[in-house]
Amino acid sequence: MTIRLTTAAAALALLLGGNSALAADKPTDPQIAHIAYTAGVIDVEAAKQAIATSKNKTVVEFAESMVRDHESVNKQALDLVKKLNVTPEDNDTSKALSKAAETKRSELAKLTGADFDKAYVENEVAYHKQVNGALETLLIPSAQNADLKSLLETGLKLFQGHQQHAEHVATELK
Repeated sequence: MTIRLTTAAAALALLLGGNSALAADKPTDPQIAHIAYTAGVIDVEAAKQAIATSKNKTVVEFAESMVRDHESVNKQALDLVKKLNVTPEDNDTSKALSKAAETKRSELAKLTGADFDKAYVENEVAYHKQVNGALETLLIPSAQNADLKSLLETGLKLFQGHQQHAEHVATELK
């Protein structure tokens, strides 16, 4: 892979590692809600950057589906936290994800054409792998509220499809 694993994906990987405070302590539902929402916002922002930058129809269509799907899941998440009267809690993982995403957007902003397309799609593959892994091994098992757990499980199925879609687009760009 020509692009290194993103810092955002590395931050999510911290969720899975034994040295992570969150992994040791298990995140609370308000923290889980914030992490999941932040991860979705990051992917929407990356997709909007791709829509504005890419001239490749396949990449743009993929990015449009990322915006549509992640905005939909994030709306459901916001509706759920309002219903439950829960305030999502910012945390070190959410902050690390946001900082890493800002760095990645800056890196991508320096690229154009096929270089941008390849880097964006490779980042999407790596990012979805890490998000899906965090959902499966930490966020879903740690969620206490049944509605939150159900939303995360639904999101996981959707995001596994995103990973497959990104992998397919990546093969087309080679």
